[in-house]
Amino acid sequence: MSRGEHPRHLLDRTIHSPVRLSIMAVLVAVDQAEFRRVRDTVEVSDSALSKHVSTLEGAGYVEVRKGQADGRPCTWLSATPVGRRAYESHLAALGAIIERS
Repeated sequence: MSRGEHPRHLLDRTIHSPVRLSIMAVLVAVDQAEFRRVRDTVEVSDSALSKHVSTLEGAGYVEVRKGQADGRPCTWLSATPVGRRAYESHLAALGAIIERS
């Protein structure tokens, strides 16, 4: 096997972080999710979630929308089509690694 053929080379380094993988798993399952719901589901602090969401947003994987709900500020997160494809490709690479074992 030549260098570069192992499926680990197909892993998405942006998504590979356990927290970012968890965020993407939440977001691909829904159209959008409120920031607090994602925070509570992934079990991270507000600041940690903000940092990881910024990374995902910078990669074009997550869209952030701010507004109001019931008179209070609210932030909604959603996976973009690019993010959904990246997540599925990342899962396929993980599956290929497992199958090779």
